[in-house]
Amino acid sequence: MAEGRAGFGEAAPGDHLQTGYQLWLVGHQLERGRAPWRDPYSFQPESKPRWNFAGWPFGYVYWPLGAFGAVLGWNAFVLFGFLGAGGLTALWLRELSLPRGASLAGGLAFALAPYLQAQWSAGHLLAWTAMLLPLALYAVERTRKRSLWWLLLAGAALVSVPLSGQLHLALGVIPFFVLYALVRLPWAALLAVPALAAGLLANALVVRHTMGSRSRSFHQVEHFSAGLSGFVSRDSELLEQMVYLGCSVLVLALAGFLALLLRRRWGMATVLGLGAFVPVLFALGSNTPGYETLWRHLPGLQHTRVPERIMPVACLALAALVAVAVSRVPWPGTAAIVVLVLLIDLPLSLFHATDSDQGNPVYAAVRAEPPGRMLEVPVYEPGNQNASVYLYYLMQAPREHPSGYTTTAPVAADALLRTLKANPCPYLSSLGITTIVAHYKRESPCGGRLIAKSGVLSAFRVR
Repeated sequence: MAEGRAGFGEAAPGDHLQTGYQLWLVGHQLERGRAPWRDPYSFQPESKPRWNFAGWPFGYVYWPLGAFGAVLGWNAFVLFGFLGAGGLTALWLRELSLPRGASLAGGLAFALAPYLQAQWSAGHLLAWTAMLLPLALYAVERTRKRSLWWLLLAGAALVSVPLSGQLHLALGVIPFFVLYALVRLPWAALLAVPALAAGLLANALVVRHTMGSRSRSFHQVEHFSAGLSGFVSRDSELLEQMVYLGCSVLVLALAGFLALLLRRRWGMATVLGLGAFVPVLFALGSNTPGYETLWRHLPGLQHTRVPERIMPVACLALAALVAVAVSRVPWPGTAAIVVLVLLIDLPLSLFHATDSDQGNPVYAAVRAEPPGRMLEVPVYEPGNQNASVYLYYLMQAPREHPSGYTTTAPVAADALLRTLKANPCPYLSSLGITTIVAHYKRESPCGGRLIAKSGVLSAFRVR
């Protein structure tokens, strides 16, 4: 369940492969008594074992699911994302004393938000991490009504947003949480301090001194910036630019906002209104006057390139306003009608069957080979999405390799891959490479004994 790309004889490339690998690493490392937050395989030997922040906290959810195989585990994890996002939002809205039907409608509006659907189908962990925001708000409400122990859950959820590696999302989530806390439970706003510290830590360990801290430019921001028409149209050239909000959601959210104003709920009206409006302005990126100046001077923002990444905050605020609107209609069938309208207006149209190539015999043969590093050819630079396929197959035959797929690759590893791309043969011995897997090539570029061959893949043992 992903974007629907073709694999042409092997697994189809995509960020879902990268995310699946990062989640798989957690259980794989734990089963071997190793640190679950480390990646010991990518960019070897030029890099120390890399931090795998993306494995927190959902790698522990994926671990038992992955036992059923990479494909079934992934599909179940996607469904878990819908259930978690919608369910936690409904729980939060119930704590705000909204009726059950209205709360469920609000939860559905968040779970079916087209932006989140696009992120789920692309395999971006941001979509799953977004459910931590309603979890934090739910815990704040429980703290107000029951026990201070719930505040620990709120803090853990908030801190987990940057600790999962979603630093851009955290730039929107943390201010929104602070604003919400100031209205509902002022001293809970102090939870922003450890969350910010977690963001600085993740940035220092994962982004600083990597290609991600050097290669960002405002030209990339311009490329990914959404247009105004995108908010009312389902058509989008890039999934990253999918910011359609839903006509029904917009109408109901406006009604909910007016209802809050009429009831003089100024605090909640301000929080939800700004929560919906500000991310939309940011999503416009270069189309918003003054955004470039803000991008260049606001700490943390200058390392981002996709301005839509804080859109989950707007999706949640709009979903809450939808629930408020439904709650103000006394007729008992209102929630059921709204649910039906949402299902029509926000269909699950972005998910398609995607080539997976589970259990490839070539990599099964590689796994049985003696220890040694592996090189896949053609060699791709770390930011090339085709390299995600190598991460996927690494789950079938775990061993160190010079390759990897990330926009925050170590500088030395990036330089090595560029060298290997030109001619890898002189470097095999010094890198400890004993196995070459050729994709779409009949022969190894450096010779060697054929180990296995199947479809478009061939594996060779080299000296």
